[in-house]
Amino acid sequence: MSTSSFQLLHAESTPTPIKGWVDGVPLEPEAHRQLQNIAMIPFVGPWVAVMPDVHLGKGATVGSVIPTRGAIIPAAVGVDIGCGMAAVRTTLQAKDLPESLAYLRSSIERSVPVGNGAGGEHRRLPDSIETQLSQSGLFARLEAIKRKHRQIRIDKVDRQLGTLGGGNHFIEICLDESDAVWVMLHSGSRGTGNLIGTYFIERAREKLMTRTLGFHVPDRDLAFFMEGEPLFDDYVEAVSWAQDYARANREAMMARVLHEMRRQLPRFQLEKMAVNCHHNYVQREEHFGESLLVTRKGAVSARAGELGIIPGSMGAKSYIVRGKGNPDSFCSCSHGAGRAMSRGAAKQRITLKQHREATAHVECRKDQGVLDESPAAYKDIDAVMAAQRDLVEVVHTLRQVVCVKG
Repeated sequence: MSTSSFQLLHAESTPTPIKGWVDGVPLEPEAHRQLQNIAMIPFVGPWVAVMPDVHLGKGATVGSVIPTRGAIIPAAVGVDIGCGMAAVRTTLQAKDLPESLAYLRSSIERSVPVGNGAGGEHRRLPDSIETQLSQSGLFARLEAIKRKHRQIRIDKVDRQLGTLGGGNHFIEICLDESDAVWVMLHSGSRGTGNLIGTYFIERAREKLMTRTLGFHVPDRDLAFFMEGEPLFDDYVEAVSWAQDYARANREAMMARVLHEMRRQLPRFQLEKMAVNCHHNYVQREEHFGESLLVTRKGAVSARAGELGIIPGSMGAKSYIVRGKGNPDSFCSCSHGAGRAMSRGAAKQRITLKQHREATAHVECRKDQGVLDESPAAYKDIDAVMAAQRDLVEVVHTLRQVVCVKG
C-alpha cells in the first residue's frame, strides 16, 4: 500500500498522470503548464513525478522525473549535463576554524577557478588535471565522440576540469548539528557538457521537423531521439561522457579545496561519510518490472538507503539525506530548494541590504553580482523538506560558514 503524499496535477485530458510532492510549496502556473506539455507525449510514463523544488525550465520543468519508453528527450536532461553535488565530512570541528574565514575563502577562490568565461578556466594547466584526464580515459572517449560529430568543440575540456563555473554553482564549508566540518560543492560538466547538450538538442529539433507522428509535440524543446536511431546511441554515448566528466570535475575541485584546508588548518582526516550525486542526468532503470529511461532534471536518486544532498541557498540550511526508495517518485527526491523567482526578478526585487542581512553568518560575496542567488530568490527549504518526508529522511543538517560563488 502506498504511503505517498503526492497530489495529482494532471488534467482529465492529459494521457499521462502527474504526481507532485508540492504540499505547502508554490507551483507557478507556467511550470504547471510545462509539466502538462511533457505528460502529453505518448512515450512518457507511466507517470511524471514532480519534486517540491519544481520551477519553470527550458523544455522540461526543473524538479521533475521523466521516465520514457524507447525514446530520450535531450532538452529534458538540459545543457548542464551531470550537474550535481559532492560532500565530505572531516574530523575537524568548528573550534578548529579561524575566527576570520576570509583568507580560507580567498585561497579556495585562487585554487579553484570560479565564474564563466576565460576567467573561470585554468590559466596554467595543473599536472594533476592532465593525469586525471589521461588515466580516466575521458579525453579518448571525447575524441571518439568528436570524430562522429565534428561541430562539438573539445578545446575547453582540460582547462575546465576542476573549475566551478557560475550561476548557482558553489563551494561551501559547512558545520553539521555536532559542529563537525564538511566540504560541499555543486557543479557540472562545464562548457563541454553545455556544448554537447546544445548540439544534440538542436539535432533533435531538426529530426522532429522530418518525423511523421501520430501525436502532437506541444514544444519543440520536447524533440526526441527514438531507440534504434543512430543519433539515439550517439546521444547516450555523449551524455554518459558528460556525466562522468561532471563527476570527475567535482572530485578534482574537492581535492583542491581539501589541499587548501590542509595548508591552513590543524591536521585532519576524512570520515567515511561522503556523497557524490548527479541531479541533471538520464540513465536506464527498472521500475514496476519495466525498463525505462529515467531523466532527472533537478532531482536526485533516492533509492532505499542511498545517500543524497539537498542544498539550500547561500544563507539557508542544507541536508544530507537517506532515500526511502519510494516507488511513486521513481525513487527520487528534490535537488535543492528550487527558485522562487527568476534571476531577473531577483536582481530587481532583492536589495543589497537584504542580501547582506540574509548572509550575515556566512563568509561570502556580498555584492550586486550575486543578488540572484540570495536566499530570498529561493523557496523555503524547510517547506521543501516537509513536502518530501515520504521520499527521504534527514541524516545531517548543515549550515554554511563559507560560500564561494562564481
